[in-house]
Amino acid sequence: MNLARPISGFTAEQLIEQLAHVRDQLRALIDCLPDDGWLGLRAEHLNPPLWEIGHIVWFQERWCLRQKPDGTCAPSLLPGADELYNSSTVPHDSRWTLPLLAPAALDDYAASVFAAIERRLRSDFTDELAYFAELCLLHELMHIEAWWMAFQNLGYAPPFTPTLPGNLPVQPTQLAFAAGAVTLGSGPDAGFIFDNEKWRHTTALPAFDIDAHSVSEAVFAAFVDAGGYQRSAGWSQAGWAWREASRISHPLYWRKEKGIWQGRRFADWLPLDPAMPMRHVNRYEAEACAAWLGRRLPSAGEWLHATQHPDCRWGMNWEWMRDPFAPYPGFSADPYHDYSEPWFHTHGELRGGGPVTDALLKRRGFRNFYLPHRRDPFAGFRTASAIQP
Repeated sequence: MNLARPISGFTAEQLIEQLAHVRDQLRALIDCLPDDGWLGLRAEHLNPPLWEIGHIVWFQERWCLRQKPDGTCAPSLLPGADELYNSSTVPHDSRWTLPLLAPAALDDYAASVFAAIERRLRSDFTDELAYFAELCLLHELMHIEAWWMAFQNLGYAPPFTPTLPGNLPVQPTQLAFAAGAVTLGSGPDAGFIFDNEKWRHTTALPAFDIDAHSVSEAVFAAFVDAGGYQRSAGWSQAGWAWREASRISHPLYWRKEKGIWQGRRFADWLPLDPAMPMRHVNRYEAEACAAWLGRRLPSAGEWLHATQHPDCRWGMNWEWMRDPFAPYPGFSADPYHDYSEPWFHTHGELRGGGPVTDALLKRRGFRNFYLPHRRDPFAGFRTASAIQP
């Protein structure tokens, strides 16, 4: 095994089965698109579905079929594919106006690529191919989560209603930890890992306490009703500038009907569930609510340390960390150079995974990242506080 690019040890048949299963998940979402949904709304946080499907297929072909040992790239099965679907070079705003493949032609391209990958996995299986096949598997799962985010954002009815974990206690409880050390990052024994997780290193951790679970909708509603969006107290300078520019006064997907807050779950408006984790808040909103509670967001080290405690509940939603998304010491980009490096220092770090996150990505060591103003992810937060000696 290449220790610099560890893999999870899946067999060729397991990878083929998983790639097929994930594609079935994508097709289930495709089948629920409205008639005018192939291009959809043009927005900063969205991609046109017709482009995104092509990009997923192009990405698999790029890394599983076209990658050469010297790092160069063989031609695509589809002439001009790089000019259409390479996210590193195709400007986001142009993706709605490109001469994209029609759905039927896109199906043919996808079928040809999948069949070729299947043949290669069975006839020429190596650790390097296993690495790229697993990269493509996880890449497609991330895009599937982005589709769920888009369905929620646009009010589309999904193929099924995902279970939203809840049952949080009315009063938040905290876990206290003495000063010590925490290990950040992942090692070669962790299976497939991304370059931003490399490598394990230990850092000091002052004493702190942290919520045993995410902040609930009930707690966040109290923050809203107390005028949390009307006063700058507790907001960061960047956060208050965002709030004023956006002119928002409550969370995304909330409305008040006859004095009662409701939340939209995909196409349906429902009363808030006081025991449900708060979701669809950006880092600015999370920081402000935490400050209103007299607390702050946790560091990634605090979160990692706390999630080892049996009473700590995580995985109900992505959770904003107080840390910016930044490289670990000695960072070196993996072959897919644009996975992490372009986003360092501008994005915020999140941990945990939410109700539409696949189990393969729900790892304590996995580092997600979004721009701090993004509200469409299934993201919430918990709070922490330093314990004074």
